[in-house]
Amino acid sequence: MSFSNIMDSNSYSADHPVDPATESLIAARDRMLGPAYRLFYQRPVHLVRGEGTRLYDADGACYLDAYNNVAAVGHCHPHVVDSVSRQLSTLNTHTRYLHGGIVDYSQRLLDTMPEQVDQVMYACTGSEVNDLALRVAEMHTGAKGVIVTSDAYHGNTAAVTAISPSIGGATALGEHVRAVPPPDSYRIPAEELAEQFTAGVVAAIADLQAAGSGLSALIVDTVFSSDGIYPDPSVLAPAVEAVHRAGGIFIADEVQPGFARTGEAMWGFFRHGVVPDLVTMGKPMGNGLPIAAMAARAEVLDTFARGVPYFNTFGGNPVTVAAAAAVLDVIDDESLMRSANDVGTRLRDELDRLGAGHPRIGDVRGSGLYIGVEVITETGTPDRAGARALVNAMRDRRVLISVCGRDGNVLKIRPPLVFSNSDVDWFCTEFAAVLTSPF
Repeated sequence: MSFSNIMDSNSYSADHPVDPATESLIAARDRMLGPAYRLFYQRPVHLVRGEGTRLYDADGACYLDAYNNVAAVGHCHPHVVDSVSRQLSTLNTHTRYLHGGIVDYSQRLLDTMPEQVDQVMYACTGSEVNDLALRVAEMHTGAKGVIVTSDAYHGNTAAVTAISPSIGGATALGEHVRAVPPPDSYRIPAEELAEQFTAGVVAAIADLQAAGSGLSALIVDTVFSSDGIYPDPSVLAPAVEAVHRAGGIFIADEVQPGFARTGEAMWGFFRHGVVPDLVTMGKPMGNGLPIAAMAARAEVLDTFARGVPYFNTFGGNPVTVAAAAAVLDVIDDESLMRSANDVGTRLRDELDRLGAGHPRIGDVRGSGLYIGVEVITETGTPDRAGARALVNAMRDRRVLISVCGRDGNVLKIRPPLVFSNSDVDWFCTEFAAVLTSPF
């Protein structure tokens, strides 16, 4: 089976023995879903219940969730559950009927954006809105060329698979796509990060223009999640300026850094001091219900909006909008942005302390509750096997994380926003223990 960096760096394979009940469930799943799907961990986890930062398996064992940003305000948050239940028991249709919920929510959402970003369209997944953003960009610019980072992930439709090099396998970048190195703050001096990243973007622009594709857009996940989590806020503004000079637009993919994740701002692009032309968001938006959105500058959206009638049967339906509104309520009412900053800073500091002097921990970086830990060999090279071993050792201690990065060697720590100081204590106790064992 072909290898996918984003899918297989922390995936189960049949080479690893599991108990008979788990083996039977895996076999049934494979038989009916086929081989394209993946499971996490050498010993997959059979989950049956969640609450806050806790997940529970079929045997009743409790796990600390330090990975899932989908349940952004915590698994089964009572306010979200209540809001969705009330709306589901009242009405659920689509956006070709009038309904006040989508209007009220849209105003609240746009109020979190720069004033230049003043319209919004809805879909069900981040893949769909990134696909939509590419269409909008192409119609606005009259060009097809897209610039991404070298291990980006932007979704799984045909259009966004073509701009998602981290998927790998039998997929390939489109001929109209150029990939540039991410701003690797572990290996590039801080004073050179912005210059090197911008130089890569400028070279890609020239290549696209020479190839006849022109420049449509630069699309970036603003914490460079799949590339390895690079939060330095100095790198985007010069690159975006170069893109605008060349007639392209900037799409901020906020599916991962958005909704207060970084602790410093509601949206990751704010940290970089840039105003996007299009902003895409998904996963955490509905705390697990499928809702996604593309916010836009009206002048960028205009050509598409006037030329293409748009309809998405489930995008922005009353039930998922109720979930999304409840998520904003919880972020505000529980001060989760401030908490993400405070708790995330403490977690990062503790990880720094634990990793200091350890020959296999090269770097700890992040912003808010999005943290990467670089795992290296004793000679300093990226250690995919070591990172995988740490992830599975943490899983065996009932703490769930994953990996990311070109070499699959960066521990990805991305818990729900309700992660607390006591959760930090639990996490660090287990992490300290796994660092004392060979990996």
